[in-house]
This record gives sequence, structure tokens and C-alpha cells, in this order.
Amino acid sequence: MTTTPFISRRGLTRRHMMGAALAAGAAVPLAGVTSSAWADPGARRLVLPVPRGPHPVGTVQLHLVDRSRPDDIAGPGHFRELMATVWYPARDVRRYPVAPWMPDGAFQAFLADVGFSDLASLGPLTAGHVGAPVRRTGRRLPVVVFSHGARSHQGDHTVMVQELASHGYAVVTVAHQYDTYTRFPDGRIAAPLHDRQAPTLPGDFAADLRFVLDCVEQLAAGHNPDAGHRKLPDGLLGSLDARRMGVFGWSKGGTATACAMLADERIRAGLSLDGPMEMKPPLAGDLDRPFMMMSAVFTRATAPEAAAFWSHLRGWRLDIQARGAAHISYGDNEALFPQVAKVYGWSRKQLQDVIGTLHPEQAVKIQQAYPLAFFDEHLRQRRGHLLDGPSPAFPAVTFLP
Repeated sequence: MTTTPFISRRGLTRRHMMGAALAAGAAVPLAGVTSSAWADPGARRLVLPVPRGPHPVGTVQLHLVDRSRPDDIAGPGHFRELMATVWYPARDVRRYPVAPWMPDGAFQAFLADVGFSDLASLGPLTAGHVGAPVRRTGRRLPVVVFSHGARSHQGDHTVMVQELASHGYAVVTVAHQYDTYTRFPDGRIAAPLHDRQAPTLPGDFAADLRFVLDCVEQLAAGHNPDAGHRKLPDGLLGSLDARRMGVFGWSKGGTATACAMLADERIRAGLSLDGPMEMKPPLAGDLDRPFMMMSAVFTRATAPEAAAFWSHLRGWRLDIQARGAAHISYGDNEALFPQVAKVYGWSRKQLQDVIGTLHPEQAVKIQQAYPLAFFDEHLRQRRGHLLDGPSPAFPAVTFLP
């Protein structure tokens, strides 16, 4: 895929940009850093925005094994393994620790890969409380599954994920094995595999998503899909609504979202965050369920594959674009890089070379508001007006005809 890996105008891979940003955070003394840039100046951590929903957020990891898919890379007797994380509205969260942005070990592997192994202490914390009980209201939770981009990780869009969870969604993020950084329960650390034979095409991601939907159905029926049958948070079993499931993804994950939705009618709504829509095998068939595209670089005007996919949408459809957005703008980068830029002393242009000219605060608000409005309308039948047309609250967002 053309987004594997993402290349900036400086010729840096997305992973090297992140490593450079983290390096910047440690290269300058923190004494002069304002508290608005760091949650706790003594803790030396970057900060993610707090979700705006009415509910605190809980989270738990699942180790999933798809025994219908042999893993030729792992060897005979092995099957496709995935780590997934469930985010959900929680209660009584105070005695439960918050989850890191990336699991211990996986974050260190990421840093080692970009040459900054001594910077693990800068990793952000999330709003998700590990193992907190689920908030039950008598109604089951609509479910949204998230697919990351090439050589990315499942925490890369935590701003969106925890925003949805704080508004009453169960969100399941997937770590696509061989194209991500993650940690398995037995301590194994996985990193992207530079092997063209690895199952890392959008179709492979889509197969992962469909398997995760199977696991959601198990949770909804009161069964624990975790391969080790580890204890789940109180109230999680039986709390999910398998009749209201959506999927969203960034970059290759956006393409995978489209592939999965074309193949699986259980997905009632799909959202692509600047997905190139380069499908292998090529696109076949029409889609009559709601689909939304948040475009940045891969617009229908510049990416023939995106235009072709759009022509196959027969149901509700919407394509929006934020002026000045880069490929990485619809994600946590918009919250993290500006903080590091202040510490490192980057110029405005240096920062814009990485995250685009869209104002970071506006970018964060866009990614909090528009996915929520989309899934609210199509999974909850809560129709607002944000998706009707341009809004003065989001002047950068244009509606593409």
C-alpha cells in the first residue's frame, strides 16, 4: 500500500517522526515547561485530551486466537493471534489504575525500533481504568471496532476511542499481528514484520475484524472469548449489543473497514479515516449501508481507488475533509506533537511539516465530534445536525459533493 509506511515531506517515516518527537521531549530540561503541556511535570509524560462524555471509561485486554486461520509464519500448530482491547463506560473507577497508551514492552520495542530506547517514561496515559466494572443501565452497549494503519498500533487513535466509550459505546481496538507493536499475555512482544508474505494486506485486516465481530457476539451471549479465559470486568459479559455493530479505521484500517463491510452484513455502519481504498482483490459489489469518509490526503479527486469505492455506495454516504489536514491528522498525533514541539523548540513550519496546517485544537475537536455524530445517527438513531452540512463550530470542515 502507498501508506506503508507514511512518508512526510522530509522523507521520514511516520515511526521515525514519532521517535524524533519523543527524543525531543527528553533532550530539553523540563523546568521551563508549562503544566498545560504535561499532566505532571515530575512524571515527564505527554498528555491526551480528556474525553468529554458523561461516563468514566474502563478498559480490558483480550487475547484472541482464530483457530480457523493457521499461522504459517508462527509454524505448524499455530493460528492467527490478535490482541484486542475493549473500552466501555464504567463505574466506581477510582481504585482501578489507568492504562498506558501502549503496553509495557510494546512501547519499548517501538522506541528501540526508532533508536530512542531510553524514552519510555514519556509515554502518555489514557483515561481508561483497567478492569473497572461496566456501567449497566438495562440497555446493551452499541459496539464499534477499530482497525489501525500500517505499522501503527491499536492505541494510535485513543482520543476517538475513549471519546466514544465515554458516551456509552463499547469500542474494541484490534492489534493486527505482524503489522503492529503489541504484547501478548505470556510476555512476547510483537513488532511489524518486514516480510511481504506476512498477512498484512487490507483483506487480512478485514478478516481480523470479522473474527473480532465473532468474539463480540460471544461476549454478548455471556461467553468469554479470551484464549486464557482471564477474568473480565464485572458486567462486561452480556452487556454488548451484537445487533448494533460498526467499524472504523485509519489509513489501511480504513480500507480494511470497507473490505469487511462489503463482506459482512453484521456491520451496520462504517467510517474510514483517510483510507486509500486500495483493495486486493479489487473492489467488487455495492454497499447499501451507511458509510462515511473523513478525507485528508486520499481524496476522491486525488485517489482513483477512493473515487471508485464512493461510486459503489448505494446507501447513506458522506465525505468530509478538514482543510489543512495531513494523513496523520485524524488521530492522537494532533494532541501529542504540539506538546513535544514546544519542548523541543520546533518552529511552526517544522510542526506543520509533520501534522499539517489544520490547527491542532480544531483537529482534536473534529475527531471527537464527527465519529460520535456518525455512529450516534446510524447505531443509535440519534440524529443531530452536525452531519447535515458545514458548521460554524468547525470552520475547517468541508462537505465534499
